[in-house]
Amino acid sequence: MKNIRHILSVLLIALVVAMAAGTIVEMRHGNDYALSHVYGSWWFVALWALLALGIIVMMIVRKSWKRPVVCALHSSVLLILLGALLTMTTGQHGEMTLQPHVDNKQFTIEKHGESRIEALPFSLTLDRFEVETYPGTHTPMDFVSYLQIRDGGTTTDAKISMNNILKYRHYRFYQSDYDEEGNSVLSVAHDPRGVGVTYAGYLLLLVALIGMFFERNGQFRTLLRKASASASVLLALFLTVGAALPASAANKPRTLPKESADKMGQMYVMYKGRVCPLQTLAKDFTTKLYGNARYRGYTPEQVFSGWLFYTSDWQNEPIPRIERDLKRGKQREAEEKKQIINMLLNSQLLKIYPHADSAQQVTWYSQNDQLPLEIPDDEYLFIRKQMSLCKEYVVLGDFAALNELFEKTKIYQEKYSLGQVQPKVQYRAERIYNQLSVGRWLAMVTITLGLICFAVALICLGKGRKLYRPVRVVAVVWMSLLCVFLALVFILRWIAGGHVPMAGSFDSMNLLALSICIITLIITMVETRHGTSLQDTGNKYEMALPAGLLMTGIVLLVQMMGGSNPPITHLMPVLSSPLLSLHVTVIMIAYALLFFIMLNGISAVIVRLTQPTNTQYLDRLRNISLIMLYPAVALLAAGIFIGAVWANISWGNYWSWDPKEVWALITLLVYIAPLHSTLWKSFQKPLFFHLYSILAFLSVLITYFGVNFLLGGMHSYN
Repeated sequence: MKNIRHILSVLLIALVVAMAAGTIVEMRHGNDYALSHVYGSWWFVALWALLALGIIVMMIVRKSWKRPVVCALHSSVLLILLGALLTMTTGQHGEMTLQPHVDNKQFTIEKHGESRIEALPFSLTLDRFEVETYPGTHTPMDFVSYLQIRDGGTTTDAKISMNNILKYRHYRFYQSDYDEEGNSVLSVAHDPRGVGVTYAGYLLLLVALIGMFFERNGQFRTLLRKASASASVLLALFLTVGAALPASAANKPRTLPKESADKMGQMYVMYKGRVCPLQTLAKDFTTKLYGNARYRGYTPEQVFSGWLFYTSDWQNEPIPRIERDLKRGKQREAEEKKQIINMLLNSQLLKIYPHADSAQQVTWYSQNDQLPLEIPDDEYLFIRKQMSLCKEYVVLGDFAALNELFEKTKIYQEKYSLGQVQPKVQYRAERIYNQLSVGRWLAMVTITLGLICFAVALICLGKGRKLYRPVRVVAVVWMSLLCVFLALVFILRWIAGGHVPMAGSFDSMNLLALSICIITLIITMVETRHGTSLQDTGNKYEMALPAGLLMTGIVLLVQMMGGSNPPITHLMPVLSSPLLSLHVTVIMIAYALLFFIMLNGISAVIVRLTQPTNTQYLDRLRNISLIMLYPAVALLAAGIFIGAVWANISWGNYWSWDPKEVWALITLLVYIAPLHSTLWKSFQKPLFFHLYSILAFLSVLITYFGVNFLLGGMHSYN
């Protein structure tokens, strides 16, 4: 048994090191090189094979069949590894191009820099290819191929679109791309054995993970019996949680009155492929130039309208971000900001005039765009003269007439866009969201309060007391307000964008911050309020509030790095899947739980240094951490295989060894180890367990931040 333990330890460490090294190799040499020299190498496959063999030997030695849940957990891992092996050895993944009305029965496989042609047992013929756009825009909503399948003497009609694959005779076809000639590019996957076995492993894993929480004599139920009632409530709640002051007014550049600027911001504009309030464009314009949605007390609409109507004033105003870029040698970034200003002054940004052609296709134009020849005279004159009339009213100071003109322009937009503008609910939600935007001060206040709370908690821990009540009250109130604010941002972005906001780093970090806030408040609420010393059974997690505040503040600060929020945009078609929302939500909650386990470890170390004889408290903290670790590992594992299923549905490949995937797997392996304390007995020692939980959190930081900002890959969206 001792030899098995040592062998498994060496294999797990070797796999973690190999996968971590593989992500660095991929960063330097590309995905194909990493696949051929690391992930697809004989020695890497041998490591996994040896691990599988070790699991089998361990199951036999420990007679795992006597515990169905444990047997199912380890069997699911073996099934997943077997499925991966079958995919690697028998699966085929390639690409084929379909030309209109031309039969094609072969596809190309690219592997390790070489390509080969494989034949299909049937042929595909493209009848037509269509790009479906969002109403009132030219932004692609979906790519659709209409096909005919010819198999022997049988002809069958078929349709392929994003997230709507074609399955035929164990082949799966995915809409991948298209070209200007109307050809459709399909990804082809043929993996009848690997996918089936892998999915069976996922299903068995899901059943086993659920069973783990209800196993009568399992470690989890034993921990619950040891813990107080408050810890049980805590678990139940966990499982249900699905810059500077304004400058003086002297020498400020001129701009429109706030009311007029707001009227202008209420108009619609075609911006980044979608029709939205002009306020959104103004906010992005201001943030891009000045690093904040407000400048010298002006609203985004006032800054935008100031550049538009009082150009000479604003051209003499320094733009710190351009000056900073030039000093740092970032010529490209500086030129980009200058180009945005030029686009506004040339009216290229202001695509505020809709026109419907004879086919009822709506196109949005700016004042200086080339207009279609068939456009009626009244529309032509309005487009060419409206902005000039606005400038005339500005020169005359007739802002009442200017406001009326803005209102008439909005009515014109709603009429000539054939109603293809945002629904009122989305429009209002986006305007409210734009007004809610805050600067880095929110993150800095949260971090500062967290540091104060953390320092006070350390003093209290040293004295063996609970956190002082006034500090607790202030922290709870601030965290509650922050939770409401983040939830409101989430809901407004959901309504305004028309999809659950989880696709980019801003949205996922907003969800992470919200999850931390909720978990912090839950922990705080379930703590009993009796007693004043750490020896009281009710006070088991005094560092929850400082931890929650610090982590939330850091997440918000990183979220706001760069000084801007990504605009609300249409999702890529491939991201329009409910599995995406489930995948991100589950992963974010798991990360939040792992963070609290790490802070619990820090609390334990502090108590160990300040109260060396208080071993009982360290043991209780370990039990609380283990109670959180079980759902954290379960959610992380579930999130990984949900993401794998989503990837298989969208791209035809459930695992591509992307850096984010690799580090998520590393994190899972790192946190599985403490759950095997009967195998690795060091984890039964509270101090070792807590030190390990602190160091283990580094894998979470690399998984989220390291991949996003350093390693790159498909998941490194910003």
